[in-house]
Amino acid sequence: MGRTLFPLGALCGVALAIVAATSLGTPAEQAVLRIGLPDLPMHVRRDGLASFFLFLLGAGSAGISIFAAGYFRRGSGTDAGLMCLQYHLFLASMGMVLLADDAYAFMVAWETMALSSYFLVTTQHSIPEIRRAGFLYLLIAHVGAIAILLSFGVMQGGSWQFTFDAMRTAHLEPQWAAIAFLLALFGFGAKAGLVPLHVWLPEAHPAAPSPVSALMSGVMLKMAVYGLLRVAFDLLGKPEWWWGLVLLAIGLASALYGVVFAAAQTDMKRLLAWSSIENLGIIFTGIGLAIVFHGVGMTSLGALALIAALYHSLNHTFIKSLLFLGTGSVLHSTGERNLGRLGGLIHRMPWVAWLTLIGALAMAGLPPLNGFVSEWLLLQAFLFAHEVPRTFVNMILPLGAALVALAAALAAYVMVKFFGVIFLGQPREPALSRAHDAGVLPRIGLIWLAAGCLALGLLPTYVIGALRALVVELSGASLPSTTAPWWLLVPLPDRRASYSAPVFLFALTVVVVLTVLAVRRFYHHRVRRTAAWDCGFGRLNARMQDTAEGFGQPIRNIFGAFFVMRRELPSPFDAAPHYRVSVGDRFWQALYQPLGTLVQRIADAFAWLQQGRIATYLIYSFMTLIFLLALML
Repeated sequence: MGRTLFPLGALCGVALAIVAATSLGTPAEQAVLRIGLPDLPMHVRRDGLASFFLFLLGAGSAGISIFAAGYFRRGSGTDAGLMCLQYHLFLASMGMVLLADDAYAFMVAWETMALSSYFLVTTQHSIPEIRRAGFLYLLIAHVGAIAILLSFGVMQGGSWQFTFDAMRTAHLEPQWAAIAFLLALFGFGAKAGLVPLHVWLPEAHPAAPSPVSALMSGVMLKMAVYGLLRVAFDLLGKPEWWWGLVLLAIGLASALYGVVFAAAQTDMKRLLAWSSIENLGIIFTGIGLAIVFHGVGMTSLGALALIAALYHSLNHTFIKSLLFLGTGSVLHSTGERNLGRLGGLIHRMPWVAWLTLIGALAMAGLPPLNGFVSEWLLLQAFLFAHEVPRTFVNMILPLGAALVALAAALAAYVMVKFFGVIFLGQPREPALSRAHDAGVLPRIGLIWLAAGCLALGLLPTYVIGALRALVVELSGASLPSTTAPWWLLVPLPDRRASYSAPVFLFALTVVVVLTVLAVRRFYHHRVRRTAAWDCGFGRLNARMQDTAEGFGQPIRNIFGAFFVMRRELPSPFDAAPHYRVSVGDRFWQALYQPLGTLVQRIADAFAWLQQGRIATYLIYSFMTLIFLLALML
């Protein structure tokens, strides 16, 4: 069944991406669906913002679905037919989130998305840790949904109209608009995994099957980005500049916190999950910077920051989906997620290794791949933040540029660790000799996503051209027009900054080719193969290679205040000494554990209500009914 339904889902994703791409820049379309509650139909609307994220949904899910057709095995958790139903219900609910034009349709789709993804996360529900991760995810998802629902309630402005059109025309007082924005930031930030609401993400993404992890990280997290953009720029109208400062602070904290924890991980899927927190932090940083610029009237720079955030959303969909599917192939072939038991897989899994390398280089922000373009655009916007006409703001915004640069550098460090430990060197376990490359369908999915990374990196002018109309629709501002050729990216013509991915790729190719020819011409006959120098110690083996713990040790030392570390030290008399360092989340220990203890104590205090007789419960119900009737009189 999966061999049929997943490829059909991939074809639907391609069709959706094509339709969404061709509808960018066209007038909005609305419709009323005669479904739902009596006298409360569902309204849908397709505009530029919805079309962009529908393209993201279709293009990302196409590669993931075709990969999933060759990934899932029989007997591993949920039945194949039920898995297909949950998977495609998840996709459909995300599409409905993007098309919803009233609070009722949006919340129904949002909750359907949360529930279907919960069942996908708990596919292997027989494992207690996976059930715990699923419960934590569902709990925070529902807390965030309550905040979103309250935000919609505030934006109604006292009316009983639930449509987004009514919210657009409800002229809120500044304090109520701020409350609506902060509630939306809390709700959508919980879904995006922003600090301190991030604790579910490093648990749920590794617990899910790899195609589901790719779909959640690459696509579902962008539903939160869409929701915040819809509220801030569309439903609330012109946002206040100080809203952007709040978003900047949370985004930068999430970016730095996520990448530092990613560097300290020894589980490859958990490493990518923390990396998702970092990238969502960068996206929300771009949105916050755009709000600040628009709030102070610097519309061109605001448009540039917003384009950078949208571009990075699209880039992250392809990059992170590719990386999660690459780790899925490794896990499928070796059964290992621990970086300490991997290594040398480039020889056994060359297709997976080289395609994953494209994603790793893109995530590291190296040109000419797509990850570089969006981060470069964001830094271009930050470089002119000192021109903001507010003294305090123009002093602190350049610090944001430094933090973005630091996060980008640490992301490159993390990707060196990720790819090097898994694919390079020698196998750390004898069982890795039985590893095999991905099958035909998984290869097609990986190739699709890798091709997207290359295309988005080499043709940025076309992508930005497509985003111009969307930015004008959202904020009423656009980048200044330019006469630069297609191969030269000039975001702000008067700022004298440019970048050319095709020229960079051509120069890089020429340098590599000339280097190879020079080596073959001048050193070919002088090459002599021999054993590696072992410093006089002849018992070296694969276990003596650099480990994931070794890569993470400098980060643990420098950013020790971020972690809660526990060390297990061996005794000098142990026959088999063992040293272990576990890295914990300080937010979990300082915030969530005390909160959980408080909730448990409150529940225990009211537990006596459950120890009575049925007659007592009937008396409680009767007294409550009498009390309510008395209030109505």
